[in-house]
Amino acid sequence: MNSTQITALVIILLYMAATVALGLIISNRKKAKAASQSNDDFLMAGKSLGPVVLAGTLFAANTGGASTTGIATNVLSFGLSACWYVIAAGIGFVVVSFIAPYFRRSSASTVPEIISKRYGKPSHIFTAFTSILALFMATGAQIIATASIINVVTGVSFRTAAIITTIVVILYTMIGGFSSVTAANMMHVIFITVGMTIAMLIMVNSKDVGGFTALFTKAQAMSGELNLLSMTKIGLPTIIGYIAMYCMTFPTGQEIVQTYCSAKDGKSAKVGSVIAGLLSAAYAIVPAIIGLVAYVCIDGYAASGAQKNALADATIRFAPAVVAGLVLAAIVAATMSSASGNMIGTATMFTNDVFRPYLNHGVKNDQKEVWISRLTMVVVGVVGLGIALTASNIISVMMGAFALRSAGPFAAFICGLFYKNVTKRAGFISIVLGTVVAAVWIYVMHSPWGLSAMVPGGIVAFVTIFLCSAIDHRLGVEPAPEIQFENV
Repeated sequence: MNSTQITALVIILLYMAATVALGLIISNRKKAKAASQSNDDFLMAGKSLGPVVLAGTLFAANTGGASTTGIATNVLSFGLSACWYVIAAGIGFVVVSFIAPYFRRSSASTVPEIISKRYGKPSHIFTAFTSILALFMATGAQIIATASIINVVTGVSFRTAAIITTIVVILYTMIGGFSSVTAANMMHVIFITVGMTIAMLIMVNSKDVGGFTALFTKAQAMSGELNLLSMTKIGLPTIIGYIAMYCMTFPTGQEIVQTYCSAKDGKSAKVGSVIAGLLSAAYAIVPAIIGLVAYVCIDGYAASGAQKNALADATIRFAPAVVAGLVLAAIVAATMSSASGNMIGTATMFTNDVFRPYLNHGVKNDQKEVWISRLTMVVVGVVGLGIALTASNIISVMMGAFALRSAGPFAAFICGLFYKNVTKRAGFISIVLGTVVAAVWIYVMHSPWGLSAMVPGGIVAFVTIFLCSAIDHRLGVEPAPEIQFENV
C-alpha cells in the first residue's frame, strides 16, 4: 500500500471504531437511566425523535451503497443522469411527508403490523415474509459497497473485507439498538454530506483534473454513445419509475416506516421527512461528479467497462491522503447506517410480527424480545454477507428488494388508510398479485424499457384491490375494520 492508502485505511478504521464506541456509550447511558430496557426503547428509541434527528436518520438510512458507489459506477452507462436515483428519493420523501404523521399515530411499529390492523393474519404473514426477505437483500447491497471500499484501499480480498464489515455493523447495532443507530446517523450525515462535498470540490480542482470547466470539456470530448454530461440519458421511463419506486417503497419500507413511527409526534415526522427530501436532492450530484472524474480523468478507465469502485478509485487517485480517508469514511458511514437500519428493521418485524404473535403466543416479554432482536440482527448480517458474496450490481439488488417488499403492499396500505370500503380478501389478493407481477417483471422479463417493477406491480395491485372490493361489496361482504389512530 502507498501512503495515501495507508492514511485512508487508518481514518476508515478509526471511524468504524468511533461508531462502535458510540454504540457502547449510548447503550450504557440507557442502562443507567433504566433498570431494564424495553423492546420499544431498544428498537424504537422510545418514540422520541425530533424533526432534525429524524431527518438525519431518514437520510442516512436511505443513502447507502446504491446512492454513493452505485451512482458513481452508473455514470459510465447513464452520464450525470445517474443521479436521478437519489433525486427521486428526495422527491419521494417530500411526497410521503403528507402521510408520515399517520405512521406515528398508528400505534404500530412495523409495516406488516399496520397491514394486519386492516386485513388480518394472511396479509400480515405474507407482508412480513416479503419485507424480511427484502431487508436481507438490502443488507447485502450495503455490505458490497463497504467491502469494495476496503478492497480498493487495502488490497485485502473482497471476501475478507465483507466479513470485517459485517462484524462491525452487527456489533454496533446489537450493542445500542435504535438509539445508538440514530446517534451514529447524525455523525454519518455530516461525513456523507459535508465530507463528500468538500472532497468532491478538492478532487475536481486538483491539478490532474483542472476544475469543472476542464472536467466538462474533457467529458464533452468523449462524445459518441457515452454522453457523460447528459441529465436525461437514463430515460424518462426510468426517472418516472424511480420516483414511483420511492413514493411506494418509503411508506412500505420497514427501515423508513420505523423511523417515522419513532418520531415524538406527527409534526416531527412530517417536517423531518421534508428536510430529508431536500437534503437528498441537493446531495445527489456529488457522487455523480466523482464518478465522472473517474471515467474522464483516469486513462483507459471508461474503456475497461463499468467499475464497481469508480468512486473509491477516483478518490484514491485525485484526493490528498487525509481527504481520501474522509470521503471513503463517508461512504462507509452511508453503507453502515443503511445496513444497521436494515438490521433494526428486520429485528423489529421478526420480533413483533413473527415471534410475539406466533411463537410466544401473543405474550409480550421485553427481556426475551430484546435478545431475540439481537439474535435476529446476527442472522440478518450473516444472510446479507452471503448475498454480498454472490451478487454484484448494488443498484440492481436494491431495486429488486424495493419491488418485492412494496409493489404489492403499497396499494393495500394506501387503501387501508383512506378507502373505507376495502375488504380483507381484496387486500390480501392485491398484495400477492402485485408482488408476483413485480417478481416476474424483474426476474423473468428483466425490467423492459428500464421501468421499475414497482410501476406494473403497483398498477396491478391497485386495480385488483378496487375490483375485488367492488365484487365483495356486491356479495355482501363487510368492509375491513378501519385503523384507529392516536392523537399525537
